[in-house]
Amino acid sequence: MLYDFQEELVIRPLHSGDVYASFQFRTLWETDFTRENKVSHYRLFPKSLGQVISKFSVRELHISFTQGYWRTMQWGQPFLPSPPGAELWVWFQDSVTDVDGTWKELTNVLSGIFCASLNFIDSTNTVQPSASFKPLGVGNVTDHRFLRYATLPREIVCTENLTPWKKLLPCGSKAGLAVLLKSEKLFHSSFHSQAVHIRPVCEDEQCKTTSWELRQTLNVVFDLHTSGQGKREWSLFKMFSRTLTESCPLASSSKIYIDITDNPQGDQIELSPATPLLSQAVVLGDRRTFSVYDLTQQITFGTVRSLNLLIRWKFSEGDMLRPLLHAERYVAGYGLQTGEIHTLMYNNHPYRSFPVLLLDSVPWYLRLYIHTLTVTSKGKDNKPSYIHYQPSKDRVRPHLLEMLVQLPPNSVTEVTVQFERALLKWTEYTPDPNHGFYVGSSVISSLVPSMVSCLFSEEKPFVTTDLGSCREACLS
Repeated sequence: MLYDFQEELVIRPLHSGDVYASFQFRTLWETDFTRENKVSHYRLFPKSLGQVISKFSVRELHISFTQGYWRTMQWGQPFLPSPPGAELWVWFQDSVTDVDGTWKELTNVLSGIFCASLNFIDSTNTVQPSASFKPLGVGNVTDHRFLRYATLPREIVCTENLTPWKKLLPCGSKAGLAVLLKSEKLFHSSFHSQAVHIRPVCEDEQCKTTSWELRQTLNVVFDLHTSGQGKREWSLFKMFSRTLTESCPLASSSKIYIDITDNPQGDQIELSPATPLLSQAVVLGDRRTFSVYDLTQQITFGTVRSLNLLIRWKFSEGDMLRPLLHAERYVAGYGLQTGEIHTLMYNNHPYRSFPVLLLDSVPWYLRLYIHTLTVTSKGKDNKPSYIHYQPSKDRVRPHLLEMLVQLPPNSVTEVTVQFERALLKWTEYTPDPNHGFYVGSSVISSLVPSMVSCLFSEEKPFVTTDLGSCREACLS
């Protein structure tokens, strides 16, 4: 296998009446960007990203642009978690001598590729985690000196970011599932997130040869009420204002998966047209059942040569199982001088505890009183087994706090720390200070206990692979 391209769309009807759609586009290329004679011929793999990998000696690259707030208690766990704004984390090859300089050049190049404000990433919002963010590709390189992580929580995602993202696809937005990516519909939604993930992967079970994997993902949640429908009935045309007429000619696989897990008797979810193809897989620790539509088969489109899937469902909000792990964060206090950051982590498992690795990057202008750091579970102190803290330097670097905390079963663990706001120069205020100051999201890494055993089969969505659970894994 020298080249391969696959595309899929996973649609999950939500108990709130909303609908969750997840696009996955996967490009594989068996090549070596590190060889002396540089790669000059690109077929399916985007040349712009290939040159980035080669020039900056990138081992892994993960970037996301997100607009909206993911409501875990109403929607469940997302396939690919990402914080509001822009997020970028990169593993460099161990041959890079000046990681910080290479990181700065890389962010400027990516800013131009994705038409985003990534050029504002600098030392004041970049951290080097000591324990979080393990490599998702092959290789055992875990030297965190070659890892950089940064967020821009103020970044606004718009059409100018979607257009270059679509141009990276082999068929662009001219054929296949990408024709559904209409900006006026995607951005008229409750939640929208697009991402690019690049990593080396094994080509066979023995991992004798490796390939570069480019995975482009786009996740969107359409709201029941803002759509003007008011009823639990969706179709491809109602969601995207378009229907499907063909798959991408360059794709070896093009499928649509409809999550029908909550339809054991066949009377809760109605699909039109119906399909006899079914698939079962474990996604984020839950066994899910999918109806499968293969777009490479002409029979899928029927005699009208157009596919407009219609979904109706009846289940209510009270039927949804609570996610085993979720978290939230807020700022408490009053006035403009001091405050307190509260992070709440919920373990909803009835009898199992598990460890959680928490990473917090706080801007330098919020001066943390680290001696006020407290961790409590069920009203008692919960001493972390590992703590790494790097204090900030004014106008140079942010605070970095990492800790490993054991979450007791059926509990809420609260992490609090007090801070003082620094006095800024008038030139250091943002152009719209009425927004206030944005603080990036915390990052939680954990092995979440699973109620089921992990299944492995060929016929399953991409979201069941390890990238689909970047910060959560199945632990039977």
